[in-house]
Amino acid sequence: MQVGQRARNAFVVLWVVITALKAVVAARLPLFVDEAFYWQEGRHLAAAYSDLPALTAWMTRFGEELAGHHAFGVRLPFLVMGALLPWMVVRISARWFGARFGWQAGSLTLLMPLSATLGILAVPDVPMAFAAVLCLDAGARLLRNVDAGSALMLASGLVLGALSHYRFIGVIGVGFIALMLLPEGRRTLRDARIWVALTVGIVAWLPLLAWNLDNQDAGLKFQLVERHPWAFQSSGLWFLAIQPLLVTPLLCIAMWQACVAGIRPVPAGPHPVQWRYFALVGGVSTLAIFLLGFFTDVERISFHWPLPGYFALLVAVPLILGRWPRLWRRLAWVLALAGVVCAFGYYLVAASPALREQLAGNKYYPRNFAGWQPLADAVREELAGMPEGTRVVAGSFKVGAELGFLRDDASIHVLPHPLNDKHGRTAQLALWKLIGEDPHPGQRLLVLAPGDQRYRDLLARYHQVCALVGPLPPPRVVSTDHGYQRFLLFRLPAGKQQGACVTPAMAWVDAPLPGAVAKNVLEVKGWAFKDGAGLSGVEVLVDGKVAARAEYGQESPVAGFWKISTDPHHPHVGFRAELDARSLAPGRHWLGLRLHGADGSVEEWWEQPLQVVR
Repeated sequence: MQVGQRARNAFVVLWVVITALKAVVAARLPLFVDEAFYWQEGRHLAAAYSDLPALTAWMTRFGEELAGHHAFGVRLPFLVMGALLPWMVVRISARWFGARFGWQAGSLTLLMPLSATLGILAVPDVPMAFAAVLCLDAGARLLRNVDAGSALMLASGLVLGALSHYRFIGVIGVGFIALMLLPEGRRTLRDARIWVALTVGIVAWLPLLAWNLDNQDAGLKFQLVERHPWAFQSSGLWFLAIQPLLVTPLLCIAMWQACVAGIRPVPAGPHPVQWRYFALVGGVSTLAIFLLGFFTDVERISFHWPLPGYFALLVAVPLILGRWPRLWRRLAWVLALAGVVCAFGYYLVAASPALREQLAGNKYYPRNFAGWQPLADAVREELAGMPEGTRVVAGSFKVGAELGFLRDDASIHVLPHPLNDKHGRTAQLALWKLIGEDPHPGQRLLVLAPGDQRYRDLLARYHQVCALVGPLPPPRVVSTDHGYQRFLLFRLPAGKQQGACVTPAMAWVDAPLPGAVAKNVLEVKGWAFKDGAGLSGVEVLVDGKVAARAEYGQESPVAGFWKISTDPHHPHVGFRAELDARSLAPGRHWLGLRLHGADGSVEEWWEQPLQVVR
């Protein structure tokens, strides 16, 4: 009794602390680009959308109506669902394995990084996980006895899942396989009440199917065909390294032990049928996702896909940990705690401009959270100097959705962009009549995010934009975190202007390399050009101040790579300068460029770190 009380108290304290932390982060963290688009969909309420079923958009709209127009309001329903999930795990585990193990399973749910942070972001994985746990609970209860309450719970989970994500089809498939592998499951499936619940779940998919029928199967093609290569990729092996880190190594081992113990002919524990069911659901799900990882999309975030299966295994993990030696058991809890600290640490860094800046240049830099408020401020300032009625035009759905949220305008026009296709948003923007050449007859403010394009494709992208809107005037550069989030603002005149394509400047520093160490005089060299106009000069900056004026016009072979470039100075677009590092204080500095266009434009390039030593 005393041990069970301690487990309960530990869970309650953890739940309060984790939930409070999630609320603080959710209030401070800028919207992720996908969240902003879900908010935009919530402003255009429909039964289904091009990228997802309707529930995520509905939840963002409900949260905003309930709590106001800010990030916390958008995320509030997801926070509530995320806060309820540990209690659901407690209830499932306690029902089959006892109260003490139930509280411990709930605590592990609060400490496992993947589940601990669930609900901070307004993403479909939250309602999908909620639906999966509902179905898990219902399935375990139905294996003991088919009753109306359990069948209703199953129907509710199936409806929520159908309204959450296409991937919930996989959850249904795994659950069906688990039931079919159990004699008790096959007997359960013969009950008419189960088929009534399944029928209700099938009906919930009809709005999504209707949307696809009306739109040439755009959503199905994107989710099942276009986003996946369906060819073998050895990178799928990263699953074996990434997942143990995301759930913490010893907890990962414990989950697999729970799986193996559960699928033995006679599981060593109470309620063997339910344990085998949890093991089959978790094991089949995780194994299937691992195998699919060799053939499916690896470019976008997918590390959270196994989460529904992990919930099934977590239910039985406390029984496994109870059999471990005390030292290893405690180490598993310590590692889980360290993991959740790291996970929240990352979100807190992303939510803090000062801390986020320290990650500039790092591969973990949270670019999709960065720079949106400075961009919105710059857009407001630019519009103040333009005629009334000037419309904002975004270079991609990301810019359109983020600016739309900060400006409370869900109807920002978007130019065609490969990103719109890559994320399955083109069809939806077309339905809203917000993509393509802007029919607005007046002046427009065009906002581009160069970082949304691979650098080797950036010049071609600029030429595509010219074909849509005409030559680009000198831009205003909005730079955040040393240029690792960078936007270009163009005041476009009324109507499409004719003439040769004029693009923003492009540049590269060949030497020194990022992170180089400087002691005395340092040579800075590279190349820079500007299509349609050319450059008149290049300045070398250190910490935002001019440190040297480069010799510009040296011969460079880069025109051979940028074959479509129309800079009149090719091949004489190289630059060289000498930087006296002895005049700089020891420590980290930021080396950048200021590019002066022959058309009067002045653009600051992104910066790279430079370490000065004595």
